[in-house]
Amino acid sequence: MMVSSTIGWNIYNRIELTFMSVTHSNTVDMAELLIYAYELGDMINNSAAVSDYLFWKGKVESDPEVQILVKKLASKKELFEETERFGHFHPNYHEAKDQVAQVEGELEQLESVRRFKAAEKELDDILHQMSETIAFAVSDTIKVPSNDPNPIGGCSSGGCGSGGKCSCG
Repeated sequence: MMVSSTIGWNIYNRIELTFMSVTHSNTVDMAELLIYAYELGDMINNSAAVSDYLFWKGKVESDPEVQILVKKLASKKELFEETERFGHFHPNYHEAKDQVAQVEGELEQLESVRRFKAAEKELDDILHQMSETIAFAVSDTIKVPSNDPNPIGGCSSGGCGSGGKCSCG
């Protein structure tokens, strides 16, 4: 299990110890479990990863250039959605699709957007690792949702089509 250094091993160890103690007891006190969950949430909220995420989120929200491009992107997406109803047969389908891609590319050129997306991904990865740790402490067959379109161990890595264990859905 790889845990981001921004959260640190102390959170990972705390989770491991908490769930080992809960799984070894005969009864689960839900109030105690909720207290641990809130403590974990507080530790994550006080982490450098969340701080970085909030900083860049604020930069994106206050950057006038980003806001102009976001509005431009929304209008281009609206035009694309109109052509998408007819698909490739619409005479402006490819042009509208290219315009959306162009504005998305312009957004990606901005440092605040790039840094925000990187911070968002780091935080998402940390939260997914925490979810996996908790779920797998209960059972190694529990499915843990992820925002990754090509998760490790999913269909892209062999999965059910190759005779392996299916974790696709």
